[in-house]
Amino acid sequence: MNRLKKHTKVDFATYLGVIAAWGLVMLAQSQHWLGRSTMGLLVPICCYAVMAISLNLTVGIMGELSLGHAGFMGVGAFTGVVVSQSLSASVASPALRLVLAMIVGAILAGITGFLIGIPVLRLRGDYLAIVTLAFGEIIKELITCLIVGHDENGLHIVFNYNGLKGAEDLHMTPAGKIIIKGAQGATGTETIATFTAGVILLLVALVIVLNLIHSRTGRAVMALRDNRIAAESVGIPVTRYKMTAFVISAAIAGSAGALYGLNYSNLVASKFDFNTSILVLVFVVLGGLGNMWGSILAAVVLYVLPEELRALGNFRMLIYAVVLIAVMLGTNSAGGRALFAKLIPHKKKREEV
Repeated sequence: MNRLKKHTKVDFATYLGVIAAWGLVMLAQSQHWLGRSTMGLLVPICCYAVMAISLNLTVGIMGELSLGHAGFMGVGAFTGVVVSQSLSASVASPALRLVLAMIVGAILAGITGFLIGIPVLRLRGDYLAIVTLAFGEIIKELITCLIVGHDENGLHIVFNYNGLKGAEDLHMTPAGKIIIKGAQGATGTETIATFTAGVILLLVALVIVLNLIHSRTGRAVMALRDNRIAAESVGIPVTRYKMTAFVISAAIAGSAGALYGLNYSNLVASKFDFNTSILVLVFVVLGGLGNMWGSILAAVVLYVLPEELRALGNFRMLIYAVVLIAVMLGTNSAGGRALFAKLIPHKKKREEV
């Protein structure tokens, strides 16, 4: 009971922290305290915070290293763009189109995660990391080959696998509109993403992940992470529980991708490459494995820091690298671990299962 109350207090504090941050940002925005460059970072910050939460479910809770998580974000991003652009004539409300885009993006990313999880989750350790990396790159290349348009007859899709096909192969009516142009990506997208929508998505992701962690499924997943053999010996089905966590993680990443894609008028598949997966993994590691609040803080600080250091020119990334090293050394030292545990208590006793 005490442990349950502790979890509830920490979760409630996390929700309040996100809501308080939203209130402060909205106040600063109303008082014109934020510059245009800072305002442009708000939606991406929410997207990367959601990505960090979803990857933490795979890496921190399930205990498996995934290096292709940006692929699910890419699936959600381009799905969201297609849904929003296709519904622009029939659904006048941008907010409703944004919600529909995030839902469909999450569903398609979840389906992709399920298909990838069938072969991937049979592997362990380095092999799983390598295969997820490969699948992430495959997803990016597949998106690059897509040419998608929409007219009064519906969607038209061409897979440009040989590089010889173009928009004319869609056979659309003159009133049709090309949404995705292959390697050029999605252009001319109506930007309907908002910071408030990002905060709501972040809260929804937190509710889903935190409730999953404290549920029977979450305890089973953590038992498999801590001791697979012991968990199997008491009848816990490995594939089912791991697949559940992996698909939920992919779906949340897809919804974040949809929000991200609808924040930019131009979007290319190369944005969701290996470097983006590593960036999100850095957020998770520095925020603390299994710690959702720490992942959010790490995503905010480490995404904003390089942008704020642009005035320093060539020294920007050098200072950024030094900060990363200092944080890693601090959190891995004896004193750093003690301080970090007090500030962000993410190490829990494995007593649940």
